[in-house]
Amino acid sequence: MTVITSVDVTDVRFPTSLSADGSDAMNKDGDYSAAYVHLRTDDPDLAGYGFTFTIGRGNDICALAARDRAQPLVGRDVAEITDDLGGIYRELASDSQLRWLGPEKGVEHLAMAAVMNAVWDLAARRAGKPLWQLLTDMTPEQMADVCDLRYLSDALTRDEVVSMLSELAPTRAARVAELSQTGYPCYTTSAGWLGYSDEKLRRLCQEAVDDGYSHIKLKVGANLEDDVRRCRIAREVIGDDVHLMIDANQVWDVPQAIEWVQALAEFRPLWIEEPTSPDDVLGHAAVRKAVAPIGVASGEHGMNRVLFKQMFQAEALDYCQLDSARLASLNEIIPVFLMAKKYGVPVCPHAGGVGLCELVQHLSVFDYVAVSGSLENRVTEYVDHLHEHFVDACIVRDGAYALPQAPGYSAQMHAESVAEYAYPDGGYWSARV
Repeated sequence: MTVITSVDVTDVRFPTSLSADGSDAMNKDGDYSAAYVHLRTDDPDLAGYGFTFTIGRGNDICALAARDRAQPLVGRDVAEITDDLGGIYRELASDSQLRWLGPEKGVEHLAMAAVMNAVWDLAARRAGKPLWQLLTDMTPEQMADVCDLRYLSDALTRDEVVSMLSELAPTRAARVAELSQTGYPCYTTSAGWLGYSDEKLRRLCQEAVDDGYSHIKLKVGANLEDDVRRCRIAREVIGDDVHLMIDANQVWDVPQAIEWVQALAEFRPLWIEEPTSPDDVLGHAAVRKAVAPIGVASGEHGMNRVLFKQMFQAEALDYCQLDSARLASLNEIIPVFLMAKKYGVPVCPHAGGVGLCELVQHLSVFDYVAVSGSLENRVTEYVDHLHEHFVDACIVRDGAYALPQAPGYSAQMHAESVAEYAYPDGGYWSARV
């Protein structure tokens, strides 16, 4: 019997604020960070890795919460845990004292994501499969067992889960074969951070086109005059055939969002992302109605599956942007994918931030192979930052994620990177004191 012997949780921070990488109208000086979970076992060749994403201060609080959330795993049989991924999720989620601190949102929910991401990684490594394959090899009934369907019965039932997943099960292998040749389409945000100069914006937009991207996203929302100028530069460089998306990162009230997007409509954005508070379901619906045919995209700050249910029911989204480290891992993510299918909303996962690209590539492959069966209006975010710190870093060629091959969830960081950027005692941060 292999058991989990200990849990290490590290506050890892990268100084991205120095280069304005990740800068937007709401978050001007973020240091991309991870509350990084390492599940150790008594088998030296088996471990689990996971994290949740933050942008600096407060990452220590997430790390502390993840350490507390993971303690019930210590001493447990790995087989028992990984053979019942729905059961262990429900066990950890049922801690009433920790739920009181959320419930199912905020720091405690981020901690749950970090720990369950590590558990799923452990399961995939034990099976010797990349995470996407672990999922697509499950039967519809097995997948229904892992789903958290609480509070969703008015939108998604277990019978519907099994039915939807059964529909595409016979043809999964054909889509896997297709993706092994083509990859999964992605878009880049790396050209459009708000803190970049016009010259850098122009250069990076050209590089993105040269690299084969058909979708490019810009940050907007701080100053309308600047946004007009920057969108004009982008359109001049990318031409009419490349899609341009814009992202306001929640800075507007609803009337302001409508007015601002209409002022940028001449640049034909495919979508406006996070036009207002991520919790404002009816606000998103009002913006969507007013700015059509420009789409509304949101979800990276979607706190739980219930919020997504309401977004779908209110017809508030044209594009669903679930996040791999804000929802409580696959147990909550899979139901969101299924609700998106039921309500006809394409899922284009958020992936800005350290390690998120490594995770979401698995999610998008799973969606295409097992849930949606379609690439229409689907494109997953890619940000070209910090991949060198991951053992199984994602690979992007010609604007598409290559199909991940290594066992696990691609979440493991190099030990040297963890040691160097651990906060506050790692080599980089201690040298700055």
